[in-house]
This record gives sequence, C-alpha cells and structure tokens, in this order.
Amino acid sequence: MDQSINPSDPLANPSEFKDVIELVSREALVYLEGLDTRQMRSPDSDTVADSFAAQLPEEGDGAVAALSELLGRGLEATVTSAGPRFFHWVTGGSTPASLGADWVTSVLDQNNGGWDAAPLATKLELVSIDWLKDLFALPSDWSGLLTTGATMANFTALGAARQWWSEQHGIDLADQGFGNLPAPQVLSSGWIHVSARKALGMLGMGRSAVQTFSADGVGTIDLEAMEAALVALGGAPSIIVGNAGEVNAGHFDPIDALADLAERHNAWLHIDGAFGLFARISPDYAHLAAGIERADSVIADGHKWLNVPFDNGIVLVGDESWLLKSFSAGADYLPDPDAERPAYFFLGPEMSRRARSFTVWATLRAYGRAGYRSMVERCVGNAQHLARLVGEDSRFELLAEVPLNIVCFRYRPSGASAAELDDLNQRLGEAIMADGRVYAGTTRYGGRVALRPAFVNWRTQESDVELLMAVVQELVDGL
Repeated sequence: MDQSINPSDPLANPSEFKDVIELVSREALVYLEGLDTRQMRSPDSDTVADSFAAQLPEEGDGAVAALSELLGRGLEATVTSAGPRFFHWVTGGSTPASLGADWVTSVLDQNNGGWDAAPLATKLELVSIDWLKDLFALPSDWSGLLTTGATMANFTALGAARQWWSEQHGIDLADQGFGNLPAPQVLSSGWIHVSARKALGMLGMGRSAVQTFSADGVGTIDLEAMEAALVALGGAPSIIVGNAGEVNAGHFDPIDALADLAERHNAWLHIDGAFGLFARISPDYAHLAAGIERADSVIADGHKWLNVPFDNGIVLVGDESWLLKSFSAGADYLPDPDAERPAYFFLGPEMSRRARSFTVWATLRAYGRAGYRSMVERCVGNAQHLARLVGEDSRFELLAEVPLNIVCFRYRPSGASAAELDDLNQRLGEAIMADGRVYAGTTRYGGRVALRPAFVNWRTQESDVELLMAVVQELVDGL
C-alpha cells in the first residue's frame, strides 16, 4: 500500500471503491458458482463467529483488508440459506435480477420516504404494488407498500385495522391514544403466526389477547365457535386474522367463510399470507387462497416466494386512508401528506426506508407472471415429490396433507412410545443440521416433534429433494 495513503480515512484513498467492487465481485461469483453444492453450515461456524469479537481498532486497515477478512474466514460462520438445500424455514433465495438490483440499491443509497428524496424508487414502488396486485389477482383500486418483512407488514396492516376499530368507537387512536377505548377484540384460528401476535403486542393490543378457535389439536378453525363469539359482541367492531399458509404444514383457513363472518359482524378481515398468498399465482392452487380479494388487508413476504434479498415485506390494503390516518407524521420540512406525489413514510412506520422497490420491480420485470408461476409450481412439485418419498418408506409417516409447499412428517419406528418418538425426531433434526448436506430442523405439530421442510427457493430441484430424503434415511440408522 502507498505509505502516503491513510487507510483510516476513506477520503484519503480515492481508489477504494474500485478495489472494493473488484474484490466483492470476484468473491461473489466464486460463492454463487458453488452455492448449489456448498456445505450448509460449517462445524466450526460458532467458533469462527466468536473469533470476530475484538476491541474497536484505533487505526483502521482500510476497506479491502476488512472485506477480505469478512469474505475469507467470515464465510465459515454463515449458513447457506440462499442455496437450494435450505429447507428449515420458509426462506427463498435471490433471483439474479433481484440480487443485481439489491447491489444497485446500495450503490444509489436512496431513502424511499417520498418523491422529493427518491423519485425513481417511489415510482417503482407504485409500479411494483400495481404489478403485485395483478400477480395476486387482487382489486386494482387497492393500495400498499413495502416493509422489512412479514412482522412489520403485519404491524402495518394491523395498525390500519386498529385505527379503523378505534374510529368505530368514535376515537382517533393514532392522535388520542387508547383513552377509554375497550379492549380490542381480535379473533383467529389456532394457526395464527407468531409474527402477527408480535405485531399485536407492539400495537398495544396484546399478544395473548387473541381469541383462537380451533376444532382440533393442530389449529383448524372452528367457524361456529368464532361466529358465536362475534354474535356475543353484539355488533361491536372486531378484527379477524385469517391465515393463508400456516407454517407447519402449509394449510389455509377458509378465507371466503371468514369474509362472510366479517361482513355479517362488523369485523376487519386481515390475512397473513406470508407465503400462501403466492398460491394465487397458479391456476392449480389458487383455490386454496380464494376469497382474499374480499379482505381488508393482506400481507406477504418478498424474501419468501418472491425470492428477493432480505429484507422485504408486502402490505396490501383495500382502503389507503387507514394507513394514512395511522402513520402520517407531518413536519415543516416534509412534504404535504395530501400532495399529488406519494410519500411512503406517511403510509408505514418507517421514516427512513431502503429502496426495496428496486429489487421487487427488477425481478418482476425480469421474469414476469409466467416465471413466477413456474417457480411456485416447481416448489409445490418438490413438496409433492418429498411426500411420495416419505410415503414409500414405512419407517416414516406424514402428519398432515401437503396442500402447498411444506411437508410435515416424522420418523416412526414401530414399537416406540410417544416420548421416545419425540426424542428420536428431535435428535434426527439436530443430526440433519449438524451433518450439513441439507438444512431442515424440527417443529411441533399437534404436540408431536416433526420435520417440516419448506420449498420456496427458485433453485431447488428434484435432485435436492432426493438428497434430503437420502440424508434423513441415512441418519436415522445412526439413531
């Protein structure tokens, strides 16, 4: 290094950007070319991650040294979650178009709060929301925005629902607070996701205040019991949370029936469609999510089946005014909320917003409706293939039907007690993750420990599914 350059001052090294881009581009290509066969997690990952603990340096070594360390030994402490054999959570990868657009997003460094700060990002968010409504066959007059993920998407949509609920009682909650408002009434099936509960907690409505109505031990909705609870409210406003794709087996609440209840009993219907909303893309599976167009709000995760980089969430609402009432926050230096050009920091919780629209627009522009229909149908085909493989081996059992993209099953040797089966399957999940060829952990379904591989990554093929089953079959012999 030139001794006249001070690596601690980026202004003193004008060639750093060039050096950084060359380094990262070179190493990124190496990583991506090996992604399909890369070990899912190194046995030394914890040790390597802990090795980064150190004091803040007084004098820096410059960008290339820092990034070389990150892309060198640092990769040993990462999980290959972007690859085709990551099945543990419902996590997609990044399409080439969305990855490229994400790099552009960082280069341009736009704050997509509004038109004045980011006209292109704002316009592309408008276009992306319109394209998503079209893709999901939702009403064209709906509105929406992009968030960090499903939790903040649920927070945003349920914030709008809370505002509607409060004004049904004659109080502007966003302006006046809860005051003398009664406790909110939130109803759902036993499939309500933790992200929706977390959002309700952050909104002050309470994580445990949700009334759940389940007809069995796995969460299937009891519509009669829910309607009886709504009748008992005597027309008082409430919020119903429907679930399009629950996380353990991919099942759906009957959305049309929930919409009927909402219409009869003065309820806001919100649908958590983190990945299940994507069923509407395929004619073969759209029936699973029928009725979502009758909801008041729906959310999805872009970093699931849209296969864009973390973090990305999608909020779609029937009436934009409830978002504006919930999240508008004016200041002398900010544009007017009623200005002709939109300002997204008036529609959601964030005032500073990454230009996520670049990745969403780019991937939809690159692959279109047909491309995403193929991705959804390929992933569902992968799930069906795994279900067939499980059914062909008498040592395993499916714990639920496979309506979409998640396969819930367990190892079930004959003669084992319930407690022994739970222990065996817990150890099997730990063994799979330690093995590192595939990544699939455990859950509890109907009180039983089980595996629940999920398929949303555009890269995953039948050969990856077959490897998953082969690894599982091999590892059970060691239990």
